[in-house]
Amino acid sequence: MLGNATLLKTIKTSFIVLAAAAFLTACSSTGTQEDAGSTTNVANNDPAPVVTTGSNGSDVNSGSVAPKASVFYFDFDSSALRADSRSLLDAHAAALKAKPRAVRLEGHADERGTREYNIALGERRAQSVRAYLLSRGVTSPIEVISYGEEKPAANASNDYAWQQNRRVEIK
Repeated sequence: MLGNATLLKTIKTSFIVLAAAAFLTACSSTGTQEDAGSTTNVANNDPAPVVTTGSNGSDVNSGSVAPKASVFYFDFDSSALRADSRSLLDAHAAALKAKPRAVRLEGHADERGTREYNIALGERRAQSVRAYLLSRGVTSPIEVISYGEEKPAANASNDYAWQQNRRVEIK
């Protein structure tokens, strides 16, 4: 009988965790950068629509080319942009202003921390990149999504892998 009670408790706990994860992925932010509980957020009062597909459109009257590097790394447990990311983001902003296109910012975290915390951290990281691009005059639709620890760039548990996994990718 004790085994069945333990099994039921485990199933109940798993259901609660899955329900919370589903809630977090289904919610959208109400417009503040500090709102870390959602995984998709378009704009703070932006009328631009959400675009869920990547953008590989053709060149439209512009010789501007987006920078090849589109991954921005973060320090441990931080959503603050690093200095080395700012100059590259400036180049992305210039390209997006010259040739507007919809972009998706994918936030990621390393495996340390709970799943819910890492989803929120990935969201905050992507939102900080979004805020920086908007501050540079980008008017393109920007979709924000967080994968937390679910899509690692490096599958290992060491400093190098953790550094590679703390990132935001522009798609």
